[in-house]
Amino acid sequence: MKVLYTILLLVISNTFMTLAWYGHLKLKEFKWFESWPLIAVIALSWGIALFEYCFQVPANRIGFEGNGDLFRYWSSK
Repeated sequence: MKVLYTILLLVISNTFMTLAWYGHLKLKEFKWFESWPLIAVIALSWGIALFEYCFQVPANRIGFEGNGDLFRYWSSK
């Protein structure tokens, strides 16, 4: 069951970051985004990273502690 939790959390994390990355590139097309101060852009970037890490870090921990040998075996091939 831990394998499924790990995979599910990593899929959510990677999906969110893919959408966030492409969304970030599309923000340049909007005029209202150009007027944001630097601190707001930094806060937005850190917020995106924080949300993604909320899924990625537990997935890595569960995957390593519960199934470290199994995932290590798959990655070595």
